Amino acid sequence: MTKTFRNEREKLLHNITLIDFVIVEMNEYLDTHPSDKEAVDYLKHYVRMKNQALREYASKYSPLTISTADASSCDEWTWATTPMPWEGGCN
Repeated sequence: MTKTFRNEREKLLHNITLIDFVIVEMNEYLDTHPSDKEAVDYLKHYVRMKNQALREYASKYSPLTISTADASSCDEWTWATTPMPWEGGCN
């Protein structure tokens, strides 16, 4: 099933959510398999992907996390004034 998105912002946010799901699942797996090197490498790969996606989102729209606030293209501090996605920020 192919998901259709209204805009690039919605697609990027969806991808961040999917990547985050993988990271959470890998963390849970590694709780019980801490010496699985392949799983650790897999987790590291997805953490890098998420960080890149968060920086891209921040530079194009607004930061989703405080750690990506410096990647924002805004000249002023909009963290508290920009609607978050659950507040309609993707519309």
